[in-house]
Amino acid sequence: MLKVLLKFRILARKAFSKKYLLYTNVGISISLSGVGDIIEQHYEIYSNNLVSWDRNRTKQMSLSGMTVGIFCHNWYNFMDRRFPGRTLKIILKKVLIDQTVASPIVIFLFFTTLGVLRKASVEETISEMKDKFARLYAAEWVVWPPAQLFNFYLLPTKYRVLYDNTISLGYDVYTSYVMNGQSGSQEFSS
Repeated sequence: MLKVLLKFRILARKAFSKKYLLYTNVGISISLSGVGDIIEQHYEIYSNNLVSWDRNRTKQMSLSGMTVGIFCHNWYNFMDRRFPGRTLKIILKKVLIDQTVASPIVIFLFFTTLGVLRKASVEETISEMKDKFARLYAAEWVVWPPAQLFNFYLLPTKYRVLYDNTISLGYDVYTSYVMNGQSGSQEFSS
């Protein structure tokens, strides 16, 4: 057991090193975005709203995690370089900037990535953004400010995307529900 823990510690140290951190962050984002979709789909199956697991939908949701993971990796590095320190004023500034700048960008990247993967037209993607953006952005304001207070105050930069994606697991379930549930406009075909 001690050997296994030692190997895990060495692997974790390497994965979160500067050399591999981008790959680690993107891998975490892809994986947990997929897990969030799997959880949502299994709930839909359980509640008789879906017949069976749609692997293509999970693949698309996972790949959307890739673009978001790349952005978040670079965003957190930028934020910590631009606003160093952990005073209350700095942390509140980071949270406000994160919500007003990064959140809309992340949602836009998410819609755009899914639009490309689903082979949707620009008009269909824009229509879906108009239909669902506000719901996702409102949910972001509920989830992320308290989560980011903790993230910016306690965690080193290299663990921010891991923490973000851990919190995001529940949010990704909701995102999958919003993106794949019925709404006022026509859904993309998978």
